[in-house]
Amino acid sequence: MSIAYLVSDYHAASHTFVRREVSALRALGIDVLPFSIQPGSQMDGAQNILGRPAHHYLAALLSALFRQPLKLLSCWRLSLRHRVSGIRPLIWSQFHFLEAVLLARLLHRQGVRHLHNHFANSGATVGMLAAGLAGIPWSVTLHGISETDYPAGPLLGEKIERAAFVACASYFMRAQAMRLVDADQWGKMHIVRCGIDLSILPGNKMAPARTDDPVKFISVGRLSPEKGYHGLLTALARLRDQGQDFSLTIVGGGPSSRSIRAAAAALNLMDRIQFTGPLPEDATLAEISNADILILPSLMEGLPVVLIEALALGRPVIASCVAGIPELVEDGQTGWLFPPSDWQQLDHRIGDALDARASWHQMGEAGRDRVKADFRSDVSAARMARLFEAAS
Repeated sequence: MSIAYLVSDYHAASHTFVRREVSALRALGIDVLPFSIQPGSQMDGAQNILGRPAHHYLAALLSALFRQPLKLLSCWRLSLRHRVSGIRPLIWSQFHFLEAVLLARLLHRQGVRHLHNHFANSGATVGMLAAGLAGIPWSVTLHGISETDYPAGPLLGEKIERAAFVACASYFMRAQAMRLVDADQWGKMHIVRCGIDLSILPGNKMAPARTDDPVKFISVGRLSPEKGYHGLLTALARLRDQGQDFSLTIVGGGPSSRSIRAAAAALNLMDRIQFTGPLPEDATLAEISNADILILPSLMEGLPVVLIEALALGRPVIASCVAGIPELVEDGQTGWLFPPSDWQQLDHRIGDALDARASWHQMGEAGRDRVKADFRSDVSAARMARLFEAAS
């Protein structure tokens, strides 16, 4: 059975877990063909939809018009309807339609029997349209609250109704999806965690926690407003004023990079902060392993894979108690939680962490055990395999 995986961009650093899932499924003997809307994929063998010559789209359109005109008409009508209001979304819907027609042809030619999307974004719209035109089941994995926000949110209910099944990375995300559909759709929603392959960790064993001064913090994520970096800097400035010596490594890039650097400079923190920019997977894991504590001050999240990675590396974490994070991080056992946007509480939780240095190793062991129990890529892949089989 051939399964196709579609995302908007396999090149994105935030899609590392998708590549891990594909690898784990292949290890189970499942033929997985990766597709990316955007060109420049980092996944071996991924086929892109955009960036092809115009005659590829024209040939796919003419072929569908000749072989299955009624299905093509139904796909086009759905593309017109499945969008938010406005002229610009209308124009984009027709680009999505053409991308779907091309993708459907590729799926048909390669004998794909099921199409799966990660993220309910515009890429999922293309996937849903293409699967309908190709006459194969379609499914989607939901990750974070951005998928219920505008513009994806108003369209999510119909996607759920049309999906053969919906995988949810957290109970929180499943609950949000349930709000959008009738109860007769709830049974198709399943919890499938984003997993990590423990064998890829540096040394494949827990790194020893550092207990010498200065404490070394790390934060990994896209530099965007919802990640809460400005609040983290405020809390660390208070920590500095209290006489605590520390350093912070920030891994990632994004639209808020300039403003975050400016805030760090205004707070006189630049001598304590290293901005690495985006790093490849192995370098990111090495940076986490070399740190003492990972801090994630997000205002909005799903269930961040970087927290799973930090716990798997034996690193305690400090994170906002938002969305699916409490499903992974147990306060006082594997890390410390604080109310999102309460920077004074973040300051206090950092203080709690520093006072508990003697417990870091024990907390690291508990975190690794938590990941081994329910956040391994082979466990998640086995769950996905059962869902694919049931949907076929």
